[in-house]
Amino acid sequence: MLAAAVTIVAVVVASLLMVLPAGRAREKTKPRKPVPPGSFGLPFIGQTFRFLRALRTNTGEEWLHRQTSTYGPVSRLSLFGCPTAMLAGASGNKFIFASSAVINKKPESMARMIGRRTIRDVEREDHRRIRAIMVQFLRPDACKRYVASFDDEVQRHLDAEWHGRGIVAVMPSMKDLTFDLMCTVIFALGRDGGGNAFRKELSMEFRQMVKGITAVPLNLPFTSFSKCLAASQRGRRMVSGVIQERRAKLEQAQSSPTDDVITQMIAEGLPEEEIIDNVMLLMIAAHDTSASLLTFLIRHLDANRDAYDKVVQEQEEIARCKVPGEALTWEDLGRMRQTIDYIEFGGYRIPKGWQALQTTTTTQWDPTIFPDPGRFEPARFENPSAIPPYCFIPFGVGPHICPGNEVARVETLVTMHYIVTRFRWRLAAGCDGSYTRSPHLSPSQGLLIDLEPIVQGRKA
Repeated sequence: MLAAAVTIVAVVVASLLMVLPAGRAREKTKPRKPVPPGSFGLPFIGQTFRFLRALRTNTGEEWLHRQTSTYGPVSRLSLFGCPTAMLAGASGNKFIFASSAVINKKPESMARMIGRRTIRDVEREDHRRIRAIMVQFLRPDACKRYVASFDDEVQRHLDAEWHGRGIVAVMPSMKDLTFDLMCTVIFALGRDGGGNAFRKELSMEFRQMVKGITAVPLNLPFTSFSKCLAASQRGRRMVSGVIQERRAKLEQAQSSPTDDVITQMIAEGLPEEEIIDNVMLLMIAAHDTSASLLTFLIRHLDANRDAYDKVVQEQEEIARCKVPGEALTWEDLGRMRQTIDYIEFGGYRIPKGWQALQTTTTTQWDPTIFPDPGRFEPARFENPSAIPPYCFIPFGVGPHICPGNEVARVETLVTMHYIVTRFRWRLAAGCDGSYTRSPHLSPSQGLLIDLEPIVQGRKA
């Protein structure tokens, strides 16, 4: 039941933008098709401000519906200064995820923050090479070794930040927790004095850096972007220091490539700049998305007490099988249920260099596919084969599937196990559960909840 609940909330980790970068066009041997209908709007600005305003006022679905109602499932617009093709529906999802002529690319502000040689930027052989390295640490069998350390981090966090408190702001708490879990996977940081100091300093730089991802990329004195870029550079120097330390240990046979992601990348011969870029991307990808997933899972379980009761029953059965203080195991989790070339789609020609706006909500909120789509109903995902292909893809699919989806699943299951077996909660007075997107889902007031500790059952 918990696994199904995680699935329904996992839509928050779905990517909104996938980019079609410039490349060499193939020979054109057939008649030239028209570009999609629509408008680019004002130069450079286009529809960017309206798009961001719709996200922040939580009217993104209505904005997308107006675009598709006016121009159809394939249309053109301009976002973040780049020509964009919006592809709606399951066929659009399939095309974006299956096409070898479509790769990911970041907005300029994000590229300046984290670098330009990440797995999202490189093509074909370089992409497969970096992905193969990451998968060594992110595939399901590799995630088994994270369960014990995740278990320890989650219990440590709840003991320090939740126990003894009447009200907790969930989102900030989950951001702190997911940052610590991320440090476990990427850096294999311990909890000694040096490890804790590194976590604290890197967290400070990281929080400033992520604010620059959606900022206007003007590196002028006293601008927000300038401050965020400086934080990014300090964070990169910290990661560089870790790389030098791990490289020395590897050369002296004091470590193994399987110790952590950074050591694996060093052993595979990745240049330092490329390692730093991909570490920064992993930090971004593993942080706000996982924190949002956990926060909104707590929010929706509060709103649907039937689903909440089923999750509690499932998790308490697991807890009763453990002796006091015994950690969760992998087996316990198993019991919880730009174009490189020009392209054509839908009768239109999409020139090389255009972005593609992947609109997953047009299928995920389609009542003909998911009846009453706004209702939190985990049971609808208990039979995945009943869901039409390419209609619910919170982690992507095929060669573009998120390589960290299994890590996200493990950290979510471990965290929710301890939350539901140690606490009962309700939204605090004055907290209505409303939220905005900037671009990730962000609940008002951080989602304040009233906590009631559970006396019975297993204790840490």
